[in-house]
Amino acid sequence: MRISELERRTGVSRDTLRYYEKQGLIREVGRSGNNYRDYPEQAVARVSMVRQLKRLGFSLSEIRELLDAVRSDRIDCLQGAAVMARKGALVDARIAELTAVRELLKQEQARLEASAREHGLA
Repeated sequence: MRISELERRTGVSRDTLRYYEKQGLIREVGRSGNNYRDYPEQAVARVSMVRQLKRLGFSLSEIRELLDAVRSDRIDCLQGAAVMARKGALVDARIAELTAVRELLKQEQARLEASAREHGLA
């Protein structure tokens, strides 16, 4: 499939798709007779996986390492699960940090609203 179809099916821009290709996240890209990129059907799933892993907080470097390991059969399910568990722990820690920040923001908002009422501004 051409890049325009991959873009349409994944919602990822052409520039990002080309970047993913340069970074080794999308492989098996052929070239047609007129030198257009020819993406295999599996590229749709691969791009979706990259997007999901990015949303989970994986860096492109971590995603490439994981994909390389999967492609070369260097990783088994238990190793993959351990990688996900480690990243999950980091996500949990980040959630705790953000929850604490949100609580501080709520407290400051309440303080400022009270101050505004005291000064007849509310």
